[in-house]
Amino acid sequence: MTAVSVDGAAVGRASASAPVDEVTLTIENHVATVVIDRQHVLNAVDGRSQDRLNAIWEQLETDPGVRVVVVTGAGNRSFCAGADMSADAMDKTGLEYWAGLDPNGFGGLSLRTTLDVPVIARVNGYALGGGMEMVLGADIVVAADTARFGLPEPRVGRLALDGGIHQLVRRVPYTQAMGMLLTGRKADAAEMQAMGLVNEVVTANELDAAVQRWIDHILACAPTSVRAVKQMVTQTGHLSAAEARGLRLPALMAALDSEDSSEGVRAFQEKRAPVWPGR
Repeated sequence: MTAVSVDGAAVGRASASAPVDEVTLTIENHVATVVIDRQHVLNAVDGRSQDRLNAIWEQLETDPGVRVVVVTGAGNRSFCAGADMSADAMDKTGLEYWAGLDPNGFGGLSLRTTLDVPVIARVNGYALGGGMEMVLGADIVVAADTARFGLPEPRVGRLALDGGIHQLVRRVPYTQAMGMLLTGRKADAAEMQAMGLVNEVVTANELDAAVQRWIDHILACAPTSVRAVKQMVTQTGHLSAAEARGLRLPALMAALDSEDSSEGVRAFQEKRAPVWPGR
Protein backbone atom coordinates (compact mmCIF):
# COMPACT_ATOMS: atom_id res chain seq x y z
CA MET A 1 0.00 0.00 0.00
CA THR A 2 1.29 3.47 -0.79
CA ALA A 3 -0.71 5.88 1.30
CA VAL A 4 1.75 8.21 3.01
CA SER A 5 2.12 11.29 5.13
CA VAL A 6 4.76 13.99 5.00
CA ASP A 7 6.31 15.01 8.31
CA GLY A 8 3.34 13.49 10.11
CA ALA A 9 0.64 15.24 8.08
CA ALA A 10 -1.36 13.44 5.44
CA VAL A 11 -1.29 14.79 1.91
CA GLY A 12 -4.59 16.63 1.94
CA ARG A 13 -7.46 16.99 -0.47
CA ALA A 14 -6.79 19.39 -3.28
CA SER A 15 -8.76 22.59 -3.27
CA ALA A 16 -11.27 23.43 -5.98
CA SER A 17 -8.71 25.77 -7.52
CA ALA A 18 -5.97 23.13 -7.66
CA PRO A 19 -4.21 22.74 -11.01
CA VAL A 20 -5.25 20.06 -13.45
CA ASP A 21 -3.64 16.70 -12.72
CA GLU A 22 -0.85 16.07 -15.17
CA VAL A 23 1.93 13.64 -16.02
CA THR A 24 4.03 14.81 -18.94
CA LEU A 25 6.26 12.96 -21.36
CA THR A 26 8.86 14.62 -23.58
CA ILE A 27 11.30 12.84 -25.88
CA GLU A 28 14.38 14.60 -27.22
CA ASN A 29 17.71 13.29 -28.49
CA HIS A 30 16.90 9.69 -27.45
CA VAL A 31 16.04 10.80 -23.89
CA ALA A 32 12.51 10.49 -22.51
CA THR A 33 11.60 12.64 -19.52
CA VAL A 34 8.58 11.74 -17.41
CA VAL A 35 7.40 14.42 -14.98
CA ILE A 36 4.72 13.96 -12.32
CA ASP A 37 3.21 17.43 -12.03
CA ARG A 38 0.70 17.41 -9.17
CA GLN A 39 2.44 19.91 -6.96
CA HIS A 40 -0.71 20.75 -5.01
CA VAL A 41 -0.41 17.30 -3.39
CA LEU A 42 3.40 17.02 -3.46
CA ASN A 43 3.19 15.04 -6.71
CA ALA A 44 1.16 12.28 -5.08
CA VAL A 45 -0.41 9.88 -7.59
CA ASP A 46 -4.13 9.22 -7.97
CA GLY A 47 -5.93 6.71 -10.19
CA ARG A 48 -5.87 8.90 -13.27
CA SER A 49 -2.17 9.67 -13.03
CA GLN A 50 -1.45 5.99 -12.34
CA ASP A 51 -3.20 5.12 -15.61
CA ARG A 52 -1.30 7.86 -17.43
CA LEU A 53 2.03 6.59 -16.10
CA ASN A 54 1.23 3.04 -17.20
CA ALA A 55 0.37 4.31 -20.67
CA ILE A 56 3.66 6.20 -20.84
CA TRP A 57 5.76 3.18 -19.88
CA GLU A 58 3.91 1.06 -22.44
CA GLN A 59 4.61 3.68 -25.11
CA LEU A 60 8.30 3.79 -24.23
CA GLU A 61 8.57 0.02 -24.34
CA THR A 62 7.71 0.12 -28.05
CA ASP A 63 9.84 3.14 -29.03
CA PRO A 64 13.25 1.93 -30.26
CA GLY A 65 14.50 5.50 -30.46
CA VAL A 66 14.38 6.00 -26.69
CA ARG A 67 17.64 5.00 -25.04
CA VAL A 68 17.22 6.34 -21.51
CA VAL A 69 14.34 7.59 -19.35
CA VAL A 70 14.42 10.20 -16.58
CA VAL A 71 11.53 10.20 -14.12
CA THR A 72 11.05 13.06 -11.67
CA GLY A 73 8.55 15.31 -9.95
CA ALA A 74 7.72 18.89 -10.85
CA GLY A 75 8.93 21.69 -8.61
CA ASN A 76 11.61 21.43 -5.96
CA ARG A 77 9.71 19.98 -2.98
CA SER A 78 8.78 16.48 -4.00
CA PHE A 79 9.68 13.65 -6.35
CA CYS A 80 6.49 11.80 -5.42
CA ALA A 81 4.82 11.63 -2.01
CA GLY A 82 3.10 8.32 -2.80
CA ALA A 83 -0.63 7.78 -3.20
CA ASP A 84 -2.95 10.76 -3.04
CA MET A 85 -4.65 10.15 0.30
CA SER A 86 -7.55 12.33 -0.80
CA ALA A 87 -8.32 10.00 -3.71
CA ASP A 88 -11.07 7.41 -3.88
CA ALA A 89 -8.61 4.53 -3.42
CA MET A 90 -8.20 5.55 0.20
CA ASP A 91 -11.83 4.56 0.79
CA LYS A 92 -10.91 0.94 0.18
CA THR A 93 -9.94 -1.45 2.95
CA GLY A 94 -6.41 -2.80 2.97
CA LEU A 95 -7.67 -6.12 1.61
CA GLU A 96 -9.60 -4.41 -1.18
CA TYR A 97 -6.52 -2.41 -2.17
CA TRP A 98 -4.34 -5.53 -2.08
CA ALA A 99 -6.79 -7.45 -4.28
CA GLY A 100 -6.66 -4.73 -6.94
CA LEU A 101 -2.91 -4.11 -7.06
CA ASP A 102 -1.45 -3.05 -10.40
CA PRO A 103 0.85 -5.85 -11.64
CA ASN A 104 3.36 -3.20 -12.73
CA GLY A 105 3.47 -1.67 -9.26
CA PHE A 106 3.19 1.92 -8.15
CA GLY A 107 3.32 4.48 -10.94
CA GLY A 108 3.39 1.54 -13.34
CA LEU A 109 7.12 1.31 -12.63
CA SER A 110 8.02 -0.17 -9.25
CA LEU A 111 7.47 -3.79 -10.35
CA ARG A 112 7.65 -3.44 -14.13
CA THR A 113 9.90 -6.03 -15.79
CA THR A 114 9.13 -5.36 -19.46
CA LEU A 115 10.93 -2.02 -19.92
CA ASP A 116 14.35 -2.66 -21.44
CA VAL A 117 15.42 1.00 -21.31
CA PRO A 118 17.39 2.25 -18.30
CA VAL A 119 15.48 4.54 -15.93
CA ILE A 120 17.13 7.32 -13.95
CA ALA A 121 15.22 8.60 -10.93
CA ARG A 122 15.90 12.32 -10.51
CA VAL A 123 14.92 12.73 -6.87
CA ASN A 124 14.36 16.41 -6.18
CA GLY A 125 12.54 16.17 -2.83
CA TYR A 126 10.27 13.78 -0.94
CA ALA A 127 10.28 10.19 -2.21
CA LEU A 128 7.83 8.57 0.16
CA GLY A 129 5.59 5.51 0.02
CA GLY A 130 4.84 4.89 -3.64
CA GLY A 131 7.41 7.51 -4.57
CA MET A 132 10.06 5.48 -2.77
CA GLU A 133 8.76 2.39 -4.56
CA MET A 134 9.22 4.15 -7.91
CA VAL A 135 12.80 4.90 -6.90
CA LEU A 136 13.24 1.20 -6.18
CA GLY A 137 11.95 0.50 -9.69
CA ALA A 138 14.62 2.72 -11.25
CA ASP A 139 18.10 1.63 -12.32
CA ILE A 140 20.10 4.72 -11.34
CA VAL A 141 19.19 7.20 -8.61
CA VAL A 142 20.50 10.77 -8.51
CA ALA A 143 19.27 12.85 -5.58
CA ALA A 144 19.41 16.39 -4.32
CA ASP A 145 20.92 16.65 -0.85
CA THR A 146 17.54 17.91 0.35
CA ALA A 147 15.71 14.74 -0.76
CA ARG A 148 14.11 12.48 1.85
CA PHE A 149 13.19 8.85 1.40
CA GLY A 150 10.88 6.56 3.33
CA LEU A 151 8.13 3.96 3.47
CA PRO A 152 5.94 5.45 6.23
CA GLU A 153 2.88 3.29 5.50
CA PRO A 154 2.88 1.60 8.94
CA ARG A 155 2.38 5.03 10.49
CA VAL A 156 -1.03 5.23 8.82
CA GLY A 157 -1.87 1.56 9.34
CA ARG A 158 -1.01 0.43 5.81
CA LEU A 159 1.75 -1.52 4.03
CA ALA A 160 4.17 -0.83 1.17
CA LEU A 161 2.71 -3.55 -1.07
CA ASP A 162 3.89 -2.21 -4.45
CA GLY A 163 7.40 -3.56 -4.02
CA GLY A 164 8.55 -1.38 -1.15
CA ILE A 165 8.91 -4.12 1.43
CA HIS A 166 10.33 -6.80 -0.85
CA GLN A 167 12.52 -4.55 -2.97
CA LEU A 168 14.13 -2.52 -0.19
CA VAL A 169 15.29 -5.58 1.75
CA ARG A 170 16.92 -6.89 -1.44
CA ARG A 171 18.56 -3.62 -2.42
CA VAL A 172 20.19 -2.53 0.84
CA PRO A 173 21.61 -4.40 3.85
CA TYR A 174 18.96 -6.28 5.83
CA THR A 175 19.26 -4.35 9.08
CA GLN A 176 19.20 -1.00 7.26
CA ALA A 177 16.10 -2.01 5.33
CA MET A 178 14.31 -3.31 8.41
CA GLY A 179 15.29 -0.21 10.34
CA MET A 180 13.24 1.80 7.86
CA LEU A 181 10.43 -0.70 7.23
CA LEU A 182 9.65 -1.37 10.89
CA THR A 183 9.68 2.26 11.96
CA GLY A 184 8.38 4.13 8.90
CA ARG A 185 11.15 6.65 9.43
CA LYS A 186 12.53 8.91 6.73
CA ALA A 187 16.19 9.03 5.67
CA ASP A 188 18.07 11.75 3.85
CA ALA A 189 19.89 11.31 0.55
CA ALA A 190 23.33 10.96 2.14
CA GLU A 191 22.12 8.08 4.32
CA MET A 192 20.49 6.35 1.36
CA GLN A 193 23.70 6.73 -0.61
CA ALA A 194 25.64 5.15 2.25
CA MET A 195 23.18 2.24 2.17
CA GLY A 196 23.83 1.83 -1.55
CA LEU A 197 20.44 2.84 -2.95
CA VAL A 198 21.45 6.28 -4.29
CA ASN A 199 24.22 6.61 -6.88
CA GLU A 200 25.00 10.29 -6.45
CA VAL A 201 24.01 13.13 -4.14
CA VAL A 202 24.43 16.76 -5.21
CA THR A 203 23.00 20.13 -4.30
CA ALA A 204 19.64 21.02 -5.80
CA ASN A 205 21.35 23.47 -8.18
CA GLU A 206 23.62 20.69 -9.47
CA LEU A 207 20.90 18.06 -9.88
CA ASP A 208 20.22 18.54 -13.59
CA ALA A 209 23.91 18.59 -14.46
CA ALA A 210 24.48 15.39 -12.50
CA VAL A 211 21.57 13.64 -14.23
CA GLN A 212 22.91 14.78 -17.60
CA ARG A 213 26.30 13.22 -16.82
CA TRP A 214 24.63 9.85 -16.24
CA ILE A 215 22.62 10.28 -19.44
CA ASP A 216 25.79 11.01 -21.38
CA HIS A 217 27.49 7.92 -19.98
CA ILE A 218 24.55 5.74 -21.05
CA LEU A 219 24.33 7.32 -24.51
CA ALA A 220 28.04 6.63 -25.02
CA CYS A 221 27.24 2.90 -24.92
CA ALA A 222 25.72 0.82 -27.70
CA PRO A 223 21.91 0.97 -27.41
CA THR A 224 21.59 -2.74 -28.15
CA SER A 225 24.09 -3.58 -25.41
CA VAL A 226 22.30 -1.39 -22.88
CA ARG A 227 18.94 -2.97 -23.68
CA ALA A 228 20.47 -6.43 -23.38
CA VAL A 229 21.98 -5.62 -19.98
CA LYS A 230 18.66 -4.29 -18.67
CA GLN A 231 16.69 -7.27 -19.98
CA MET A 232 19.22 -9.78 -18.67
CA VAL A 233 19.06 -8.26 -15.20
CA THR A 234 15.29 -7.97 -14.99
CA GLN A 235 14.56 -11.40 -16.46
CA THR A 236 17.14 -13.57 -14.70
CA GLY A 237 17.07 -12.51 -11.05
CA HIS A 238 15.59 -15.89 -10.06
CA LEU A 239 18.41 -17.85 -11.74
CA SER A 240 21.98 -18.67 -10.81
CA ALA A 241 24.68 -16.80 -12.74
CA ALA A 242 25.46 -19.93 -14.79
CA GLU A 243 21.79 -20.48 -15.61
CA ALA A 244 21.32 -16.81 -16.51
CA ARG A 245 24.29 -16.85 -18.87
CA GLY A 246 22.71 -19.58 -20.97
CA LEU A 247 19.29 -17.94 -21.31
CA ARG A 248 18.75 -16.79 -24.90
CA LEU A 249 16.85 -13.60 -24.26
CA PRO A 250 15.67 -11.57 -27.29
CA ALA A 251 17.65 -8.43 -26.44
CA LEU A 252 20.79 -10.48 -25.84
CA MET A 253 20.54 -12.26 -29.18
CA ALA A 254 19.83 -8.98 -30.96
CA ALA A 255 22.86 -7.31 -29.37
CA LEU A 256 25.22 -10.13 -30.28
CA ASP A 257 24.17 -9.93 -33.93
CA SER A 258 23.77 -6.16 -34.17
CA GLU A 259 25.25 -3.41 -36.31
CA ASP A 260 26.18 -1.76 -33.01
CA SER A 261 28.46 -4.69 -32.25
CA SER A 262 30.33 -4.26 -35.53
CA GLU A 263 30.47 -0.46 -35.22
CA GLY A 264 31.91 -0.63 -31.70
CA VAL A 265 34.83 -2.82 -32.75
CA ARG A 266 35.42 -0.80 -35.91
CA ALA A 267 35.44 2.50 -34.01
CA PHE A 268 37.88 1.11 -31.45
CA GLN A 269 40.25 -0.04 -34.20
CA GLU A 270 39.97 3.31 -35.97
CA LYS A 271 40.49 5.22 -32.70
CA ARG A 272 37.30 7.26 -33.01
CA ALA A 273 34.03 7.63 -31.14
CA PRO A 274 31.42 5.13 -32.32
CA VAL A 275 28.30 6.25 -34.14
CA TRP A 276 25.65 3.84 -32.94
CA PRO A 277 23.05 2.67 -35.49
CA GLY A 278 20.96 1.45 -32.56
CA ARG A 279 20.22 -1.86 -34.23
